Amino acid sequence: MTRWVAGVVVGVVVAGAAVGCDVPPAPDAAPGPSGIRPPAPTVAASPPAPKAPACPAGGVRLAEGAGDAAMGLRVADIQLVNCGTEPYVLEGYPEVRLLDGKRAPVEVAVQHGGDGIAAAPTGTEGDPQRVELRPGQAAGFGMVWRNLVTDSTVPAAEGWVLEVTPRAGAPRLELELRHSVDLGNTGKLGISPWKAAAR
Repeated sequence: MTRWVAGVVVGVVVAGAAVGCDVPPAPDAAPGPSGIRPPAPTVAASPPAPKAPACPAGGVRLAEGAGDAAMGLRVADIQLVNCGTEPYVLEGYPEVRLLDGKRAPVEVAVQHGGDGIAAAPTGTEGDPQRVELRPGQAAGFGMVWRNLVTDSTVPAAEGWVLEVTPRAGAPRLELELRHSVDLGNTGKLGISPWKAAAR
């Protein structure tokens, strides 16, 4: 009897020890580097710099210069740049035509100088001179007009596009204006002869 009890006790102790030794398995190891790198963040490419407009067939281009609009008297400068590879000679006055926002001709009398438009000097005075432009050089002419409505029954005229023939036989150039030639209904536009731009 004693021997059987002892066997039972030993069996229980061994079983208990076996139960106590039942340790859960170790967790799986964390995955190591796979050798594949994540893609680098993409950087947006800067937009290409705007290209200068192509030089027109005649070798010159127009640009709108400075202007002033004091007390209804308007003055504006138009520049002509030699963008070609050969010298360009100007003499006298340009031939000028105004178009409205729909590109229809504006009825206006273009005159040399500012007589009858302004009493004081406006920069449109002076005698015509020969101006030679080397490549990259510029010349200009001035314009003067009054924004004045003298007859309410006549619609006010406004030019948004300037057509210029720089010299006899040259191709006509077109310039869209940032500031309109708002003539009211005076119907007069004074222009200066070509003058070399300050260098």
